[in-house]
Amino acid sequence: MANVGSDKPNIRQVAAIAGVSHMTVSRVLNDYPNIKPETRRRVLEAIEELDYRPNLVARALATQRSRRIGVIVESPVAHGPTSILRAVELAAREADYSVTPIALYEGDAMTPHDAVDSLTTQGVDAICVVAPRSSSVAALRRVPMSVPLLVVKADPDPTFLTVSIDQHAGATLVVDHLVALGHRDILHISGPLDWLDARARERAFHTRAKSWGIRERPIVVGDWSADFAYDFAIGLQRLPEATAIFAANDDTAIGLIHGLHDRGFDVPGEISVVGFDDVPLARHFLPPLTTVRQDFQALGGAVVEMLRAAIEQRELPPYTRIPTELVVRDSTAKPRGAR
Repeated sequence: MANVGSDKPNIRQVAAIAGVSHMTVSRVLNDYPNIKPETRRRVLEAIEELDYRPNLVARALATQRSRRIGVIVESPVAHGPTSILRAVELAAREADYSVTPIALYEGDAMTPHDAVDSLTTQGVDAICVVAPRSSSVAALRRVPMSVPLLVVKADPDPTFLTVSIDQHAGATLVVDHLVALGHRDILHISGPLDWLDARARERAFHTRAKSWGIRERPIVVGDWSADFAYDFAIGLQRLPEATAIFAANDDTAIGLIHGLHDRGFDVPGEISVVGFDDVPLARHFLPPLTTVRQDFQALGGAVVEMLRAAIEQRELPPYTRIPTELVVRDSTAKPRGAR
């Protein structure tokens, strides 16, 4: 039975059972380096035996750390930002940190500067910014920082710590897959080009297409939505000359396939479609969608580990990139006439 009232276990009782000083117990609780594994084991066993729960307020006062990470999320209704926030929350919980999120919506009066000020006032130890727009990153460069700041963005940055999923490699996998099937005319429907991920995918698409010597076709700039792609497909007067379409995200790909179906065009019989994200419904759509899987769980773990290293003033890389994976399903096939 858990102890209550005056019988609540304290740090000195833990130290007595473990045969160490109370300062050693404190160091174990606060993840200090250079603790001998055997000592750490004895302390953790004593904590479990007593069902000891440290006083978080006292810990924060002693270490000057709150064990809280602030997360600023722009466009939180989009799949990517929402998935990143969830992954950071889970990784933080495993590391005994909590997360304080602030959402920035389009047209919101709160700016990135306001969000940083709010989080630092609340005493967070570090801040992660999921800022998909180039304008938001530019605004952050003008914000004075008193805690470590990490930005989730596609490319390294001289100003911030950065972690990202490898958008360039993901788009390259798409082009290589379509070329291997025999496609030499590929259309790209991008996301909004003020979004850093959309821009990275678009650049990688053109670079890889050029390296293969296939036709360079002007892109169609979308807005990430299924509705945009559906309307684009419905508006086609005839089947596109391109034999494959690379959609910048799965919502776009799914709306596109829906519209092509309603226009009487077969996917992948007449035209192949590839997405990006691997949303949960991608494998259940008809046809199941070929897409690029982003490992948001690994991204969340990398974000928390890098911020912990910065908080603890450990050596850390300025940039971490998480690999992507191509998931091949039924929405891609050899080009028409090549079967």
